[in-house]
Amino acid sequence: MNIGFTGFRENVLTFECTSTVAAGDLVKMSASGKVTKVSANDAFIGKCVGVRDGYAAVQLSGYIEAAKSGTVSVGYNKLAATASGVKAAETGVDRLVIFSDDTTVGFIL
Repeated sequence: MNIGFTGFRENVLTFECTSTVAAGDLVKMSASGKVTKVSANDAFIGKCVGVRDGYAAVQLSGYIEAAKSGTVSVGYNKLAATASGVKAAETGVDRLVIFSDDTTVGFIL
C-alpha cells in the first residue's frame, strides 16, 4: 500500500492484563480495569500495543491492521475475533474497513 493511515485519532489506555496478553493481540475486557486476549468469535475493544509488568497499553481508537479470515469488504462491517485476527460477523460493532487484501484488513476502531 502506498499510503498510510497510522496515527489517525490514536487513543491508548493502560489496563491490568493476564499473562496471555502480548503486543499485537486483540483484547477484550475481563474484569473492571482488566483485559485479556480474545478468543474466537469474541467482540474486542482494541489492540494491545505493549505489555510491561502485568499492564497492557491498549489502542482503543484509530487505525489498526489485523490478519483476516474469509472475505471482509471495504466499508462498514461487523468484525469478530478469530484465533489469529478478525472476520466478518453477523453481530457486533460496526468498524470502518478502509483496506483489505488477501491476508490483511485495516480498519478504524
